[in-house]
Amino acid sequence: MSDNRQSLARQVLGLLDLTRLGEDDTPAQIEALCARAVGPQGQVAAVCVYPEHVTTARRALTGSGVKIASVVNFPDGGEDPGRVERETRRAIAAGADEIDMVLAWCALQRGEAAIARAGVDACRAACGPGIALKLILETGELATPELIRTAAELGLEAGVDFLKTSTGKVPVNATLDAAEILLDAIAARGGQCGFKAAGGVRTLDEASAYVALAERRLGADWVTAAHFRIGASALLDAITTELGG
Repeated sequence: MSDNRQSLARQVLGLLDLTRLGEDDTPAQIEALCARAVGPQGQVAAVCVYPEHVTTARRALTGSGVKIASVVNFPDGGEDPGRVERETRRAIAAGADEIDMVLAWCALQRGEAAIARAGVDACRAACGPGIALKLILETGELATPELIRTAAELGLEAGVDFLKTSTGKVPVNATLDAAEILLDAIAARGGQCGFKAAGGVRTLDEASAYVALAERRLGADWVTAAHFRIGASALLDAITTELGG
């Protein structure tokens, strides 16, 4: 059983977007985060930081293979495509490999899908083909299966690279129910888009439930960093403890 737990811990470590999105983060804290991203047991898939810290993260992780992710339209999910484009271009210019963009989910709630789509299209265009776009749907705020499914379809039609549950900044973040809707939508389109659970995943058992769900829906071979991520910070502590670090 212990061997199975350690194998799971190593798997989840490689799927982790190690995240620090505090309003008062300092360069020293970002450097410390990056130091933890590459440890004796292995390295995470990416670190996720605010745009102003991308340069620090890039410098700290040069040559490591760890991706640098940053957030745009975050955390509010504003409705100005121009803002989305500007923030995306700045983050990429600073060295971001991946962009986690918050959908204008309030517009979707009002039935104004075109407004929500405009922001996604602006981000997709600014990213171009070489930068991964993870679309944050804020599923806890959308709340209903119908709206979550609508948001997922919007993202898939716009050609995003990942559907992501949450910002981690609202009362309800990642849930298995929402994950199931997103994974089903991804599977129905051939599994080309990835999935990211974010917000509230703190233990290895919680992470394991998302891995198992994805494996049931899309197969064990699909669950790699190219298609599956977990955005978290405390989860690394649980992984390190399990691996004896």
